[in-house]
Amino acid sequence: MDPWAGVDTSGWELPSADFPALPPTLSYPTPPPTRPYSGPPVSPAPPVSPAHQPGPRSPAPPAPPAPPAPSGPYRPAVSPTPPGYPPPGYPPPAAHPPVQPAPPPISPAGRPPAPVEPPAPASGPGAMKARPVPPPPGWQAPPGYVPVAVRKRRRWPWMLLLTLACCCGCPAYYGMPMASQYPVRAALPAQVADLQLRDDARSTQTARQLEAQMRQTHWLAEETFAGIYTTQAGKRVTVFGGTGFRLTPSADADAEIERLTADYALGEPEVVESRVRGRHERCAVGRSDGVGVVVCTSVDHGSITSAVFTGLSVDDSARLLGTLREQIVSTK
Repeated sequence: MDPWAGVDTSGWELPSADFPALPPTLSYPTPPPTRPYSGPPVSPAPPVSPAHQPGPRSPAPPAPPAPPAPSGPYRPAVSPTPPGYPPPGYPPPAAHPPVQPAPPPISPAGRPPAPVEPPAPASGPGAMKARPVPPPPGWQAPPGYVPVAVRKRRRWPWMLLLTLACCCGCPAYYGMPMASQYPVRAALPAQVADLQLRDDARSTQTARQLEAQMRQTHWLAEETFAGIYTTQAGKRVTVFGGTGFRLTPSADADAEIERLTADYALGEPEVVESRVRGRHERCAVGRSDGVGVVVCTSVDHGSITSAVFTGLSVDDSARLLGTLREQIVSTK
């Protein structure tokens, strides 16, 4: 079906114009590399003969009246209608309805829209902290709204606390044994458990010799002591030592066992756990006048106590030395 059947299209017919053939295209010369490109040369148009000029055109049909301008604040632009449109027999195009501006959005509970927050500042050491945006004037909280206070985070100087812990904790850890073990005093009791202190002339002379050796070896000692204890079963314990501050009790315990090795033919020393921080004990097996003995020494930051045991094992000798030391050495 032809949509243009019965329509007068005489106004659209244009007289044909026979134009002469175009001249052949010439090759464009290559410009020099230093000369800027200015476009191809424009050749003059060939003259048109009077025989080929177009004749007069038929008048165009009158244009339809323009639609009335819509009322309101907004008037859309109307594009001009081309001549001869629409064709005869077609209804004119409908005018577009006016576009009304959109109403502002309404938030729930009658609250105004939230204000737009400014962009956050750049983070960095020199960036300033953004201030909170205050509410708009006349703003009211909705029913049931309870403000929650923001708890400020407390910033502790952790580096300062760590420095104080390192500066004060380490000296306290290593200084506590020194404070509890020095200064001390020494005194020989008359009886310790089942041991009796002998006061005969021979025992007294032997005790004085041991005390002199202690004074000669440990010349920085504040006090020296020596004594011989015996039991009714015939067991004998010779104890000697001295008081005074000692910075390295572990090394002093090894040095004391090494000093007594030649006198009692001691073997390899054994480390005995004292269960007291800062106190170090050593024990070794030897012989004295053909009799087997056990020599033990106990050294801490305030005193040194050594003993020679007969008829006892190493464990029993170390346990008895601890008992003797608790009874002889006391804190000032």
